[in-house]
Amino acid sequence: MGYRDALHYLLRLADWERVSVPSGQRPRYDLSRMHALVERLGSPHKALPTVHITGTKGKGSTAAMVASILTAAGYRVGLYTSPHLHTFCERIRFGLTPISPAAFGELVERVRPAAEALASEGSRVTTFEFLTAMAFVAFRDAPCDIQVLEVGVGGTLDATNVVPPPLVSIITSISLDHTDILGDTVGQIARDKAGIIKPGSRAVTAPQRGPALEEIRRRAEAVGAPLTEVEREYRWWRLLWDLGGQHFVVEGPRGRFVGWLPLLGAYQLENAACALAAVEHLRRQGVEIADEAIVEGFRRVKWPARLEVVRRRPLVVVDGAHNPYSVERLGEAVRDYLGKGRVLVVFGASADKDIPGMVRAIAPLASRIFLARSRHPRSTPVERLQAVLASYGLEGVPCGSVPEALRRAMDAAGQEDLILATGSLFVAGEVREVTLGIAPEVYPPIPQQPVTP
Repeated sequence: MGYRDALHYLLRLADWERVSVPSGQRPRYDLSRMHALVERLGSPHKALPTVHITGTKGKGSTAAMVASILTAAGYRVGLYTSPHLHTFCERIRFGLTPISPAAFGELVERVRPAAEALASEGSRVTTFEFLTAMAFVAFRDAPCDIQVLEVGVGGTLDATNVVPPPLVSIITSISLDHTDILGDTVGQIARDKAGIIKPGSRAVTAPQRGPALEEIRRRAEAVGAPLTEVEREYRWWRLLWDLGGQHFVVEGPRGRFVGWLPLLGAYQLENAACALAAVEHLRRQGVEIADEAIVEGFRRVKWPARLEVVRRRPLVVVDGAHNPYSVERLGEAVRDYLGKGRVLVVFGASADKDIPGMVRAIAPLASRIFLARSRHPRSTPVERLQAVLASYGLEGVPCGSVPEALRRAMDAAGQEDLILATGSLFVAGEVREVTLGIAPEVYPPIPQQPVTP
């Protein structure tokens, strides 16, 4: 199957990533369908040891760090993440390299018979379940030595959570997001995410708010999983830095680690500490990882659209922050790393996000806000964004598309100013396309989505 045909097939399934559903109406299901799918495929999810990662902020970056370190140590690593910036191929990687469009099409063809057999029995596989099964098949057949899996949403009922007990489960920073699915308190969300911690595994948690930490501790104790609380056992700080990255130190139970990371932001150092803690758990279970591989893994890691500089003079930075907490952390990073000039914000958001909360977080930072609507079907109309800003006494510049908003921001910017594109990973991705000359991958309109219980 060719790549375009594969995409059309995938996107005709129930694709909850692209559909806006009123709060409380999105299906919440168990994992029986996902278990049935992978069993029909020969249980590829059981073929490899796993590092499993969830959280609200930083899970993708942390997954990339762990995968990069394991690759530098000589292992063939399968990395599964979501969503993607520019192409679906980014979701399934060997090391940090996405699979080819041809390989993607072949995987769709291989998984399709199992999915259609389930559909004939009245159980339609979703797009995300199908993609997850594709990753399991790809990693088994490569063959990989280990797989690093980023949860899509939550943890307990995420399609990735069919795997046996992982070598280590990592929970990055938790804040309010996907409240229509996971719960409307940090504690409820943490309870769901902590479901990736299983008997016989080990766990790592980033610094968490009290209720979240309590839920993670409770789950780890209930299943007998040793838990590393990074905030208690590690310290980290920045050394010299420039727009290309930062030197940093992490001190932990095994002493001091000094490295360089081509990712900016204090929160990336927190993610690095979580990755180091996970590496220590892997070492205790016999995974050989030399100190030199850790240094090299951090040095080589790439994870775009996270405080990423895509142009200089004027400085253009993209960041996929999409909830109030992540926008607040972004504001701290801009002040700490990116100078004192004016900040012109290109802002767009998905309709299911806390837009008022993000506006409150971005307002103290922004000199002007250029409002944009990305191509993504869940993106919020500019008129709605403008109304939210007006309710706080703020004036946004309505621009329509992301390229238009970027052009108008560029016209308004001086050479020492910063243009910051944020509010959605999709906005960040479209700014990368314009500034870096990346061809967009445009998808067909969404068909009516069947409810998949």
